[in-house]
Amino acid sequence: MTQYITVAPDDRVEAKNGIIKLHGPEGFAGMRRAGRLAAEILDALAPHVVPGVTTQQLDDIVHQMTLDAGGFPATLGYRGYTKSSCISINHVVCHGIPGDKALKDGDIVNIDVTPILEGWHGDSSRMYLVGDVPLRARKLVDVTYECLMLGLEQAKPGNHLGDIANAIQRHAEGKRYSVVRDFCGHGVGRVFHDSPEVVHAGRPGTGPELKPRMIFTVEPMINLGRADVKVLDDGWTAVTRDRSLSAQFEHSIGITDSGCEVFTKSPAGLDKPPY
Repeated sequence: MTQYITVAPDDRVEAKNGIIKLHGPEGFAGMRRAGRLAAEILDALAPHVVPGVTTQQLDDIVHQMTLDAGGFPATLGYRGYTKSSCISINHVVCHGIPGDKALKDGDIVNIDVTPILEGWHGDSSRMYLVGDVPLRARKLVDVTYECLMLGLEQAKPGNHLGDIANAIQRHAEGKRYSVVRDFCGHGVGRVFHDSPEVVHAGRPGTGPELKPRMIFTVEPMINLGRADVKVLDDGWTAVTRDRSLSAQFEHSIGITDSGCEVFTKSPAGLDKPPY
């Protein structure tokens, strides 16, 4: 039996204990501010994601923008992680570590940011196209964005997490792509990774029921080849085992009385490439 608990605005309980938090108006307001900052950072990166730029240079922009806004990057120092974002190129599924690697013409890149603003985590990621990207890679990116949006259409009271998962899975597999099972979305708010786990493949009507005031991320990872992934020796970087391309989009959302509110929507309309 899924347990739900209404939390106070200043609740900072860190335990991910399987209980799903239901937030009040203050929580939604906090997530709007943090989510907008995340979206503004991703907007600002768009003109910088070009051939020759290093992933560290992009991470430096994320870091400075977060601090300038009065926030702090949630990933910096998280379980020993040393960067302010995750930047995943081509066959890297997620958690790519910024460094000296320069982007090349034809790359596809996911940039994942989570600024903490006034205690709230705005968690979001987008895909970027570097220069002249091959058609098959652009189609993968397009379908991955479609998967996210189809999932969000199912994010409404009375539905279940399985309805979101099934919408994503049906669309991806209908286009002959695969859905990563090793990583999932999660509850978010004052806690970075909270209950529930939000899987991206599953059966309709399964999983916890969606109730107004739930807050969580939806972040499908879609592969051009097989769904299998492995984590490299650095303990973070996840790659496709068959080295096929992978794409991901992520929004932080809150369930409302009639559907969902997307906290991390781009204020500049740059939700999907080309930008």
